[in-house]
Amino acid sequence: MLVIKYFKADASTFVIKTVNGTVRKRGKGLSFFYNAATDSIAAVPVNAQETPFIFKLLTADFQSMTVQGQVTYRVVAPEKMAEMLNYSLKNDGQTYVSEDPLKLADRVIRIVQSIVQNKVQVTGLREALKLGQTLVTLIREQLAEDLSLAGLGIALLDISISALQPTPETARALEAEAREAILKEADDAIYNRRKSAVEQERTIKEAELQTELSMQQKEQEIEESRLLNQRAIQRGQAETERERLQAEIAAETQRKELIALSSENSRRQADTEAYAITERMRAFRELPVENLKAIAMAKMEPEQLMALAFESLAQNAAKIGELTLTPDLFGHLIKKSVQP
Repeated sequence: MLVIKYFKADASTFVIKTVNGTVRKRGKGLSFFYNAATDSIAAVPVNAQETPFIFKLLTADFQSMTVQGQVTYRVVAPEKMAEMLNYSLKNDGQTYVSEDPLKLADRVIRIVQSIVQNKVQVTGLREALKLGQTLVTLIREQLAEDLSLAGLGIALLDISISALQPTPETARALEAEAREAILKEADDAIYNRRKSAVEQERTIKEAELQTELSMQQKEQEIEESRLLNQRAIQRGQAETERERLQAEIAAETQRKELIALSSENSRRQADTEAYAITERMRAFRELPVENLKAIAMAKMEPEQLMALAFESLAQNAAKIGELTLTPDLFGHLIKKSVQP
């Protein structure tokens, strides 16, 4: 029976058309007419497939935990995939004749589960809850080396771990432990803050005491400096007073020496004058009276000579009979006595 139908694939589907066991067409996004009675069509999707997963596993310390994530892959060798699995379409050209295409994701997930389980079951719960990035790296490396995926023509595009969770009871226990640890850290922080405050207070008091000590030392230095200056001033004053006394003593000594010298000079002068007078008197005693009178009269003024003459007349008045004095004599004497 001749049943001609039309088939059209999208761009993300690799199509293989087989007629009586011979491949007639192959490629992505093909469209063609085919005989449903004799032709066979295999359609392999080659676009990226995203498959989520969630595993419930046991850790090394027999604690349950859940690993949740997603794996992204694609078929890079569709012809190899078509040889390993049945991707043939029914006569309607839309549905698969086998469940193999639907089980491909399960195959990939089982491989991922095996890798994750092997790692988790040898790790304690606390460490396993921190394996997110480690699991991603481990899955990526082992899937790249997996021969079963390579035999199917599958390539891994991406792997992500979205959650690593323990059971609710374990989570509450861990939360309680973490909460106690946080509270202890808070208490330690309070203690450290108080300790720091006490240390700072001690530091402040030490600084204040050091400041007071420095001020006292400074005041002591100032007082010592003042006393030294005062002592220096006193020494200077004493030195000045001593110098003044020494100067006075020297002046007094000099004055005493001058007095003594003056006295000695006066005594010598007096001795000299006395000697001169004695010698003159001795000379006067040896000279006749008439000579002494002549010497004395030689040095007299006319008035003195006249006065001496009047004195002689007065002494010999009894012997004088008559004496005549003219006015001219007295007028001359009076005139000379009033002259300046």
